[in-house]
Amino acid sequence: MATERAYLDWNATAPLSEAARSAMLSAYDLPGNASSVHAEGRAARAALGKARQQIAALAGAEPQHVTLTSGATEAANLVLTPDFKMGRSPLRFGKLYVSSIEHPAVREGGRFSSGQIAEIPVMPSGVVDLSALERLLAEHDGAAGLPMVAVMLVNNETGVIQPIAEVAKLVRGQGGLLVVDAVQAAGRLPLDIARLDADFIIISSHKIGGPKGVGALIARGEVMMPHALIRGGGQEKGHRSGTENFPGIVGFGAAADEALHDLSARNQRIAALRDELETGMFEAAPDVIIHGRNVDRVANTCFFTLPGLKSETGQIAFDLEGVALSAGSACSSGKVGQSHVLAAMGCDPDMGALRISLGPTSQAGDIEKALSAFRRIAMRRKTAGAAA
Repeated sequence: MATERAYLDWNATAPLSEAARSAMLSAYDLPGNASSVHAEGRAARAALGKARQQIAALAGAEPQHVTLTSGATEAANLVLTPDFKMGRSPLRFGKLYVSSIEHPAVREGGRFSSGQIAEIPVMPSGVVDLSALERLLAEHDGAAGLPMVAVMLVNNETGVIQPIAEVAKLVRGQGGLLVVDAVQAAGRLPLDIARLDADFIIISSHKIGGPKGVGALIARGEVMMPHALIRGGGQEKGHRSGTENFPGIVGFGAAADEALHDLSARNQRIAALRDELETGMFEAAPDVIIHGRNVDRVANTCFFTLPGLKSETGQIAFDLEGVALSAGSACSSGKVGQSHVLAAMGCDPDMGALRISLGPTSQAGDIEKALSAFRRIAMRRKTAGAAA
């Protein structure tokens, strides 16, 4: 039986999982500060250590290489800086090369000035243009510092998987540093920072069923690190000062641990639901456009354009039908504007697009409700066109 409403906006945020909720409630009962030496402090520190191990395991990384932050945006602003240190020696990055489909948290360039940022174009499929990146890196002026490259593993709007291994080869060839936003990949693809050949990856708690307001910057090693963004008491080895969000981090750890379980089987089930959805959409409206459909995507995402339907109008229409979806990135205080991802892919951004994204608890009833709403909205569009 279908629920009263269908929540199909998991790429924006995942509902808090029961495992995360339970872990957080237990954490609230521990009164100590993890920086304190007494028994209560040691208990809190042990709980933080366990969560750090769980988060590291999700990324195929070492716990000591995890820097906990207030979210993925802070993690991006921490790592995207010209000023690094290699051990005790300064290390300078002269330019940031960022793909044109990055989330705004990365696309804004962190602590790089606008003159130090260059965009890497993508192909109409939504896949980063490797030839263009190769040309950009070949023209890099090493006198100003090393190149830094930021390319996401999975695009938050289209779900398209980027060729990070190939990107890494180009970056290594120029002695650069690679930052990978893995926010939409965590819990949907197996992650291994060494296999990706990334120097840093970014993940977020609330995308995998953990609480909002927690994220992590995960490094491949400890020798090369960015200058701290937040300074103070020296928590997180001095990389990110401030008393830890203890319950949030513990919840993040529990969600990360849960996200690793039965990943392949979960993806198969979600992919079957997504395929059923897209088949039904084509039957109801053969002119529907599903962006990124012909390249590798994560199993849960469908980013579509229904010609003649504006994004804002469509989002409201689905909401009134009891279906929660979005018009792309949920990062602009509820604004529905033009998609920079569509524009980067060479599509007319005025045509707009809507994103349906599924999660571990999505059911066949949710798909039925979404398709029922889609059919009615598509029919109203035809009726309106005929009347005109």
